[in-house]
Amino acid sequence: MTGVPALLARNRNYRRTWIGQVVSEVGDYFNNVAVLALAMEKSGSGLVVSGVLLSRAIPAVAAAPVAGVLLDRFDRRTIMVASDLVRALVAAGFLLAIHQPRPWLLYALSAVLMFASPFFTSGRAAILPSIASPDELHAANSLTQITSWATASVGALAGGYGAAKLGYGWAFVANALSFLVSAACVWGVRVPGGLRAARAPSAASTTSWQEYREGLAYIWSVPLMLGIAVISFGWALGGGAAQVLFALFGETVFHRGPAGIGSIWGFAGIGLLLGGAVAYVAGRRIGFAGYKRLVTLCYVTHGVTYMLFSQAGSYPAALLWMMLSRAGMAAASVMNTAQLLRHTPDRLRGRVFSTMESVRWSVMIVSMAATGIASQHYGPRTIGLVAGAFGVVTALGWAWCDRGGRIQEPSGGASANRGAADSPAQP
Repeated sequence: MTGVPALLARNRNYRRTWIGQVVSEVGDYFNNVAVLALAMEKSGSGLVVSGVLLSRAIPAVAAAPVAGVLLDRFDRRTIMVASDLVRALVAAGFLLAIHQPRPWLLYALSAVLMFASPFFTSGRAAILPSIASPDELHAANSLTQITSWATASVGALAGGYGAAKLGYGWAFVANALSFLVSAACVWGVRVPGGLRAARAPSAASTTSWQEYREGLAYIWSVPLMLGIAVISFGWALGGGAAQVLFALFGETVFHRGPAGIGSIWGFAGIGLLLGGAVAYVAGRRIGFAGYKRLVTLCYVTHGVTYMLFSQAGSYPAALLWMMLSRAGMAAASVMNTAQLLRHTPDRLRGRVFSTMESVRWSVMIVSMAATGIASQHYGPRTIGLVAGAFGVVTALGWAWCDRGGRIQEPSGGASANRGAADSPAQP
């Protein structure tokens, strides 16, 4: 099985995609921290922070079905580049919000930015088995997710301290430029035959709605896919609250302003990086049964340590518990995505990944809205305790399904999957 250094050295297409990912995702976190800190500075209200996050989540949900169908119908590279160019323009537009006393412009720009996002993020997942060989796929999947979390740490820390020292404008400019770099990198990806998914001749007469329903039917009919969707649902119940709570803990619990928000995001990113590394090593050695047990352990760890974060009396202890919580979540995410990449047929991959993203965002919308409302009546520590409990409940539900034999490895998925990994030892 190919390792990460060999993958980057030998695979030009993946290397270009990876470089674009690094640059654009660091820029994303400049934007995230700056927007949340700006919202808190102008309002001091968790409800406004919740409003910003909802304005990002709702358009992402609305875009996901459209993105999935288009990614399985047209050239995925072209769609990804178009997404980057649109997001570059919108990211620059946040400069107008710096001196706007009302939060409506933050809501509007966040909505457009996130509507364009699933066209890129689902596309990046969908092309991975096409630009990586079966032997490279585990390393490619692991590195892609580990990179997302490494950039979360770097981008959040840099964005938080940069916003505190240099102001918000530089963060928004850097974010806009990062999307242009990403677009240039993705445009340079070259695959024989292009990056358009193979479609049956009969698909030409189907409507977009019928194509979307086909993706839903596939997820519903395969227990593993349905199980991954359900645990995504369970994680998002608490995960949406976490998006609001990071800002509340940084500002109102520990009184550390933008730098405090950035530090919490940054240590969360470090935890994600550690969890991704654990999953990379474990995924090279364990089989399907080991994968299922590891998911249970990861979600227990995630939930329990998040509850400890919510009750921590000192800032350093809170950062430590947050790091461990995100490590558990990250390891499960890498393993679950490996399963999706291995077993989803190429012609359905865009719809499956966009649907999984839509499930997460849909539940996070409810969670963020509930957190924003609850923040007017309860303290962040109480809300955080409940959010962490959802992670534990998710782990127990997955373990119950596993013990009952309800989660079986799909047969024949790898053979239908162009470029998917087929090693029995790789989950």
